Amino acid sequence: MNRDPLKDIEILIKSRYCIIFLDTDEEERAEVLLKHLADHLQIPFFSWTPTKGLRRNDIKGAVYKSTDPSVALSHIEISKFPAVYYFRGFGNYLSDNLITLKLKEAATQFSTNKGIVVITGYDIDIPDDLKPISAKIKLPEPNMEEYRKLLNRIVRDLKEKIDVKVELDPEDINRLLLNLKGLTLMEAEKILTKIMVEDGRLSSKDIRCIVEAKKEIVEREGLLEYYPLEETWDDIADLEGLKSWLNKRRMFVLEPDRAKKFGLSFPKGILLIGVPGCGKSLCAKAVATEWGLPLLKLDPSNLYNKYIGESEKNFKRAIKTAEKLSPVILWIDEIEKAFATSQGTEDGGVSTRIFGTFLSWLQERKGDVFIVATANDVTKLPPEFLRKGRFDEVFFLDLPNAEARRAIFEIQLRKRGKDLKNFDIQVLAEKTEGFSGAEIEQVVVSGLYTAFYLKQELSTEILLNEISSTLPLSLTMAERISWLRNWVKGKAVSAH
Repeated sequence: MNRDPLKDIEILIKSRYCIIFLDTDEEERAEVLLKHLADHLQIPFFSWTPTKGLRRNDIKGAVYKSTDPSVALSHIEISKFPAVYYFRGFGNYLSDNLITLKLKEAATQFSTNKGIVVITGYDIDIPDDLKPISAKIKLPEPNMEEYRKLLNRIVRDLKEKIDVKVELDPEDINRLLLNLKGLTLMEAEKILTKIMVEDGRLSSKDIRCIVEAKKEIVEREGLLEYYPLEETWDDIADLEGLKSWLNKRRMFVLEPDRAKKFGLSFPKGILLIGVPGCGKSLCAKAVATEWGLPLLKLDPSNLYNKYIGESEKNFKRAIKTAEKLSPVILWIDEIEKAFATSQGTEDGGVSTRIFGTFLSWLQERKGDVFIVATANDVTKLPPEFLRKGRFDEVFFLDLPNAEARRAIFEIQLRKRGKDLKNFDIQVLAEKTEGFSGAEIEQVVVSGLYTAFYLKQELSTEILLNEISSTLPLSLTMAERISWLRNWVKGKAVSAH
């Protein structure tokens, strides 16, 4: 449950902290909160911005020349006035040692005088000089009730100007509010207002518009890829064990309130280990479709930056974006490339620090983010990944058996508009023993090119010729696959 930030800040003031760093991008929401705090404490409220300077809430005008942060801080120090001082857009000034010193001198009085300096921003690096007198807390994301009040207010305000029809039943309203989760109140207000102004109505179809708006947020950040929902369980042969496990967790997405009352929490995620080409990536796409959630892909190569500290910030921004869009599926393909055990010494420890941040997030994350991580080379996986509690389960995907190969041929041929009656599927399945699903798909694709070139219809004979000319991974990587099968015993559950 979200803590009450008002109570947290009041406790910090009583504990004689002088500065609070409020971790948030929602400056307007933070200001409303701090005004309530000042009223509750019966002290004045001041706000500062680089353009308007230092202003008292109940008095017009600003302190003379206080757009200069040094002047504003000197005023606080000299006046020794008990108040809540809210500084917006101040994070960039903290790299200036002189400003940091002025801030410390101005705020130290609140160790004995009721009041506080509050600075907002996301992931602000607190200077060492300020750490002894400061605390950092996170402003919780808006809850469902805040979104509900926002929706009611927007509908009420718009009805005074235009004819707005709300065509939502209680279940639709809950789904709409759930999809707003992760947006700031300002972002949610803009999206809802735009939806209703466009056609004068709010219906269940508009929920899709909210999802599309979230997609734009992902693209703007540039660290995650937004994948369209296409694949389903029907596109995946076999893997009944994995499908059954995921279908049970799907009920949380369908009935979140009932699940929470029952004592359940949103599932963490799964780690898929297996032979390349056996459907690990396909599973990530299918889960998103079946659960009806957005699918985001984290490409580790997008994180790393040549400048010190930027890679870690990129990762924090990426996971913050994922939480912002929750509930969501986060797909991390070939996760060993991001956190390889040998890489930390080769890149100055960047991957090690990112890995530590990732592990902490796995344990402490608040957003409903279900992770589907895939790995091909388990020798490069840090052992911490396989400890219980990191993921809900670790699954092993092996090469498909004869029945699964038969199903894969049927899926691939049907997907390309071919009549299955024209093929001897049983023979094709028998002849592809040791083939992965990806290799079977490539057999069909290559056969199509051959048939097109020969100006013939695709046939069993053409496919058999393609099979005979294919050298599967089970032969080229026989030792590695055998080792992997032995390694996963006791470490992973069969997905089949």
